[in-house]
Amino acid sequence: MKLYGYFRSSAAYRIRIVLNLKGLDHERVYVHLRLGEQLQPGYLELNPQGKVPALLDGEAVLTQSMAIAEYLEECYPAPALLPEEAVDRAWVRAICQAVACEIHPLNNLSTLNYLVNDMGLSEDDKLRWYRHWIAAGLGAIEAMLQAHPDSSTFCHGNMPTLADAFLIPQIFNAQRFDCDLSGYPTILRVEAACRDLEAFSAAHPDNQPDRE
Repeated sequence: MKLYGYFRSSAAYRIRIVLNLKGLDHERVYVHLRLGEQLQPGYLELNPQGKVPALLDGEAVLTQSMAIAEYLEECYPAPALLPEEAVDRAWVRAICQAVACEIHPLNNLSTLNYLVNDMGLSEDDKLRWYRHWIAAGLGAIEAMLQAHPDSSTFCHGNMPTLADAFLIPQIFNAQRFDCDLSGYPTILRVEAACRDLEAFSAAHPDNQPDRE
C-alpha cells in the first residue's frame, strides 16, 4: 500500500489518520505541492485531477479523501470508523462532508493562490476570505456537535470515527492562519481528545519526515 501526499495537505492528513487508526502498514510517497509535482505527467497518470492524496492498494488506485476513507472502511473494517446504525453513519459522513465539501474547497492551496495570483487580492483580503469561510463552516459543525445526543469525547461517542479524522486536519489549518477558535468549545474538546491519541499525533504535519 502506498499513500501519495504532502505533509501539510489536510486531505492527505485525513488519510494518514485513518491508516494509523486502522493500523495499516503503508509506504509514503512525497508529492511537493508548492513545487507543482502534482501536475507533472508521471503523477497525472496516477491521478488526473492533480491532487493529493492518492492511495495504491495492490492494483487499485484510489483518489479523493472521502472515497479513500470509505474504501479503507469497507476493505479493512476493524477497527470500525463508522457507527453501526445507518442514521449515525449518515451523521458522521455529514461531518466529513461539511469539512471536505464545504470548508476545504474554499480554502485550499489552489484556491488561495488563485485569489492572490489571478484575481489580485492582497494578503489581507486572502486572510479575510479564509477566516470568513472557516467561521461559517466550523460554526455549523459546532452547532451540529452540540445538538447531537451522541457527541461525547469524540465527534460521535467515545471512540474516534471518520468525523474526527476529517475535522482535526481542518483545525490544524485554521490554527496556521491564526483563526479565532474560542467560539467552538465542543470542537476544541474533541481536538484535545484526539491530540492524546498516537494515531493522530503521528499523522500531524509537524511529525512528518518529509516536511519542508
